[in-house]
Amino acid sequence: MARIYPLFSSSRGNSTYIGNETAGFLIDCGVSYRRLTAALTLNRIPISAVKAVFITHEHSDHVSGLKMLTKNTSAAVYGNKRTLQRLCDGDKIAPHSVLIDMNGRKVACVDYEISSFNTPHDAINSCGYKIRTPEGFDIAVCTDLGHITDEVRENLLGCKMVLLESNYDENMLRHGPYPLYLKQRILSPIGHLSNDDCGEFAAELVENGATHILLGHLSQENNRPDTADKTVQQHLGKFARGKDYIMGVAPVETAGGAVLL
Repeated sequence: MARIYPLFSSSRGNSTYIGNETAGFLIDCGVSYRRLTAALTLNRIPISAVKAVFITHEHSDHVSGLKMLTKNTSAAVYGNKRTLQRLCDGDKIAPHSVLIDMNGRKVACVDYEISSFNTPHDAINSCGYKIRTPEGFDIAVCTDLGHITDEVRENLLGCKMVLLESNYDENMLRHGPYPLYLKQRILSPIGHLSNDDCGEFAAELVENGATHILLGHLSQENNRPDTADKTVQQHLGKFARGKDYIMGVAPVETAGGAVLL
């Protein structure tokens, strides 16, 4: 049975563990090593179970704990080549770490098969990850994207579970305290996905077989869990929640628990 542990999910730190108490891997490491270890322990997962970390892009809320993780464990670091180079140049990865370029490849990791796909974000080479589980179905983690591209759509349609960005409520963002340049960045085609954009695509996902939607990377300034949930559900109106699909919001910080598939 596949287990997905959304350990951290917000504009201030992101990390998801996929696997079990013996072996698995992380998608991103955007919190301190101490907080990451504590979150894993809360889920009865030792840090030794982390065999690899797959990095989506170089922004701090996705890599701030990577240096200490690679210093204290033997976890390999996967990512697109330019992202890995940027992280090395910025001293974000411990020396002598094993680095593996994901561009155009499928890799095997603890009985899972992982591939990357490009996402439109203001980073050097941002990506999401599609994961084939040992049971033979696909799941995906896709955050930090300004819009849904054909490549994103091609990779996510048909997935059983998707952790999808629902970053901001447009009204809250436009009338909130952020400076204009930051609002424009978030709203841009290489910024972040709004609740409405997330909802529109979530309907496509469910139409194409998704049974679990997990809303992630919510802004703590420009969104609320209940607002994101309500907005996305409105777009899923022709489907029956609890029957056609299950939906939740990834926690800012885990209190324990996993999505079981």
